[in-house]
Amino acid sequence: MSPADEQGYSDYGDTGHTRTRLPDNDPYGGAPRRPTRSPSRGLITVVGVVVLLIAAIAFANRGDHSSADSPTASSHKPPTTDPTAASGTRPVQTKTMGIPTGFAHSEQGAQSAASNYAVALGSTDMFKKDSRQRLLSLVYVPDVAARLQGEMDRSYTADFLATMGLDANGNPPKGSTFVARVTPVGATVQTYTDNAAKVAVWYVGLIGMAGNGSTDPVTSTWKTWTFDLRWSDGDWKIAADTQKNGPSPVPGDDPAATSDQISKAIEEYGGFTYAR
Repeated sequence: MSPADEQGYSDYGDTGHTRTRLPDNDPYGGAPRRPTRSPSRGLITVVGVVVLLIAAIAFANRGDHSSADSPTASSHKPPTTDPTAASGTRPVQTKTMGIPTGFAHSEQGAQSAASNYAVALGSTDMFKKDSRQRLLSLVYVPDVAARLQGEMDRSYTADFLATMGLDANGNPPKGSTFVARVTPVGATVQTYTDNAAKVAVWYVGLIGMAGNGSTDPVTSTWKTWTFDLRWSDGDWKIAADTQKNGPSPVPGDDPAATSDQISKAIEEYGGFTYAR
């Protein structure tokens, strides 16, 4: 859900799924053929030495990539492989309205900011006017936040909230649990300068109503949320953002949980502060 480009959270409401059934036979052509004879001990030794040599060469050619995290890195560098791995750097020291703030003025800080902002903007707070306005003011640059507040108020109408099973104030029916969560899977910096960064966050989202008689069960969706961040007032803030579908993995064969199980999980399992 992109507050700048989407009307509410409606694209989460699409419950259509495509399931690919894998063939029952071995897709790699059956069991591997057995060798007709065992290799000699000398041949095994030679192969082992060659493997170690190749590994040593690969290790030596890795080079030092620490410059990629430098605030002075060029904004024109092409996207590089950036596997999800902890950096060991503490993301933030403070929170505002329960949302991490005060991110480092670096590429790592920009990735952490984008990931945590995606979580906040994908939460149930977006469906209540007061918490939504405070949230927009916190994570967007001032001029964009002021514009979005009016746009979002016009989008989150009573009719729209009703389609989600909520009342006019964004509350679920008694005995039901409204679920809206974003869980980042990874993030990558597409461009970076001292004052601006473009960060894409790949995430899985949950949306729907858990409760007896719900006609909008909780479903999952995979999307990529791209943020144009600006260094503003000592922190990273969102200047613009867009979303696109996927990449989506092939759905598994896990049985769907009951509404009670989903409600219990939402109550028992809290979220995280995401860091690069």
